[in-house]
Amino acid sequence: MLFNSYIFIFCFLPVAVTLYFLFATRSHRLANVFLAIASLFFYAYWKFEYLPILLSSVIVNYIFGRVILEQTSKRMKCTWLVVVAILFNVFLLGYYKYADFAIFNINAVFSTEIEFRNILLPLAISFFTFQQIAYIVDCSRGEVKDKSFYDYILFITFFPQLIAGPIVHHSEMMPQFADNTQKKVNLKNVASGIFIFAIGLAKKVVVADALSPYVSNIFDVASVLTCADAWSGSLAYTMQLYFDFSGYCDMAIGIALMFNIRLPINFYSPYKATNIQEFWRCWHMTLSRFFMEYIYIPLGGNRKGNCKTYLNLFTVFVIGGIWHGAAWTFVVWGIMHGIAIVVHRIWRFYGVRMWTPCAWFLTFMFVNVAWVFFRAQSFGDALKVLRAMFDFNLSGWSAGFIYPKIILFVALLISFFFANGISRLEKFKPDLKSFIFVSILLVLSFAQLSKHSEFLYFNF
Repeated sequence: MLFNSYIFIFCFLPVAVTLYFLFATRSHRLANVFLAIASLFFYAYWKFEYLPILLSSVIVNYIFGRVILEQTSKRMKCTWLVVVAILFNVFLLGYYKYADFAIFNINAVFSTEIEFRNILLPLAISFFTFQQIAYIVDCSRGEVKDKSFYDYILFITFFPQLIAGPIVHHSEMMPQFADNTQKKVNLKNVASGIFIFAIGLAKKVVVADALSPYVSNIFDVASVLTCADAWSGSLAYTMQLYFDFSGYCDMAIGIALMFNIRLPINFYSPYKATNIQEFWRCWHMTLSRFFMEYIYIPLGGNRKGNCKTYLNLFTVFVIGGIWHGAAWTFVVWGIMHGIAIVVHRIWRFYGVRMWTPCAWFLTFMFVNVAWVFFRAQSFGDALKVLRAMFDFNLSGWSAGFIYPKIILFVALLISFFFANGISRLEKFKPDLKSFIFVSILLVLSFAQLSKHSEFLYFNF
């Protein structure tokens, strides 16, 4: 079920919110159980065959977590159990996401003919797997207090953040679900939720989806590109991904607010960044937090000298590239960002400063070029676009696609110069001005809802 669909907006969401608070008038625990069941229904509606995989993962990780909690409460070491639990999650993710990729590379290197498994990637497995790895580690650190199985299911499956994040900690979510003072309808939160949801919905269906056909034509269809075509196509994907993912993040925050739950901010104007480190502090912020807390720091962080620090940073970004997709193009994208973050750290170590507009321009241009590998279906497609981008002899735009180019120009202006949705939410007041603003966004968005369009991060 998509956030940007009639059935979700006009049926599932209002029914879920209404029943949640009705159940809360009888029993706060019953309300949480209902919300967990509703979240499982939301997930199964997409494809029922995925539900057993999700439930199996949840049950196994809950058992691991419960045993680890009991061991840590007795001050007993359970390192081996934590390792086994993490390996279980890594194997589960690896099998469903990377099995065919591994077979492809084995066949290519050893000239074998191993048959592909043709495994369908279960929806959200990358996100709920990382969230459960974080839970296991937090259990070993004694940072988890709640042992309820029903609450754990709700923690993992809470539908606003289940499919594409944010990746949340048990300690930042469950106290909110346990707070009985939040089990009543809060009209201010509902209004705020609708406000930020409308912004996110417009980002997705009015901007990102309008750019999608043009991006597909440039990357997947056109065999010959002019320089102008290649640059507008790469920028169009840069904006499509921005508005698609930030739209999802805004909608997730808005939906959660309707239940009086505050999700962590996951996206904060990353294209305004003046260096690559700042970019990653603003793009998919909870994923960056996960890599920092559960990979970078355990590897040694910055505690063992500059060379080890640079190696740790590079390793984290290569892993990040692999996490996003089972293809060498994602690996190259991760390597590019790994090199960029190391160069930035060396640059900062020597105290070199750059004029701010120049620093912003270089950062954005690097991110835009790197996205070419992220979007391309193959190295051939990536090189096709990159060659045309830097072949200045081939000037001029091909005919057609006027409307997406207008949308691209507007998207660039918004991402560079306008306040983001979270900043607007912090200043939100339920007045006539906000009502008119939301109404305009919803009218524009509803006019586009008939087009079935998944979020890009569903593929990762």
